[in-house]
Amino acid sequence: MAFFPLPAPLTLADIAQVGNARLAETDPAGSAAELRIDGIGTLDTAGPTDLAFCDAPAYAAKLSTTRAGACITSERFAAKARPGLPLLIATRPAAAFLAVTRAMFPSALRPLPVFGHAGIAPGAQVHPGARLEPGVTVDPGAVIGPEAEIGGGTVICAGAIIGPGVRIGRNSAVGPGASVIHALVGNNVIIHGGARIGTDGFGYQGSAAGHVKVPQLGRVVIQDDVEIGANTTIDRGAIADTVIGEGTKIDNLVQIAHNVVIGRHCIIVSQTGISGSTTLGDFVMLGGQVGVVGHITIGTGTQIADSSNVKGDVPPGVRWGGTPAKPVREWFREVATLRRLAAAGTHKAGRDESDEGENKA
Repeated sequence: MAFFPLPAPLTLADIAQVGNARLAETDPAGSAAELRIDGIGTLDTAGPTDLAFCDAPAYAAKLSTTRAGACITSERFAAKARPGLPLLIATRPAAAFLAVTRAMFPSALRPLPVFGHAGIAPGAQVHPGARLEPGVTVDPGAVIGPEAEIGGGTVICAGAIIGPGVRIGRNSAVGPGASVIHALVGNNVIIHGGARIGTDGFGYQGSAAGHVKVPQLGRVVIQDDVEIGANTTIDRGAIADTVIGEGTKIDNLVQIAHNVVIGRHCIIVSQTGISGSTTLGDFVMLGGQVGVVGHITIGTGTQIADSSNVKGDVPPGVRWGGTPAKPVREWFREVATLRRLAAAGTHKAGRDESDEGENKA
């Protein structure tokens, strides 16, 4: 079953144009340009009508044995290809392959209507007070509340909930079972299935009688071209807004607390948690399972390594890691020192056991 069918096969001439590559003619008959490609694969798995790519020495040897119909590679590895294999020569083969894949399979770029229905499908619940521009698709089981506004070309998949007063721009997508409440969402935004946008922030005030809930009165503001992964949660602000900046990409299973402000074009990897009122500058990258305490600032362009804990402000443009996070060179020195101490301790313990055995003998 092809879940992402190809709209139409591409010739190698088409692929060369899309990928900004040069077709190296290896067929004496000169027919390679008209070869039709209808799939993609790795050098190991590609078949005679598939396109593969190679841009690393570790895989170059496979160019001589691949069954692919054609391959995107660089001048560096072209000589290793099997005789007759049509090659597309690119300065950056991976980037060229990505451009071709996007052109071949546009349906894989965002959630699609589950029901395969244009417009509002039977079984969708759209409040009469909601405003949907022409071209909006709503799957069965989706619920759209009063005064919600949704721009043309946007898809609301099955089981999704769009709360009262929510605004969603044009050409966006809300995946199956996701919920968007108390939120303003821009254009070309992708929200994958199961995501929870605009839920209650976790706010309580202690008292002798117990924990008193603090009303969460802010919103979530998601700017254009943001992508939010499956089962990620973004809480609305307590008073100010939670903001996700333009072009930011958030992986699955991320927790973003109330009043967090994330800059433009950030990358946040799975299982990361960002506590309340934290600010990230533009182009920040957080690796998987990073934990960030609240009320701190992470500067523009900073990178935080996987599984690190950030407990204080981080300056712009640095690479930090560890627990607590610190400059990577300092962290690496600490790890190396600890490893040496542990090895020395193990060696000493073994020597002591040997001495004790000799004494008993």
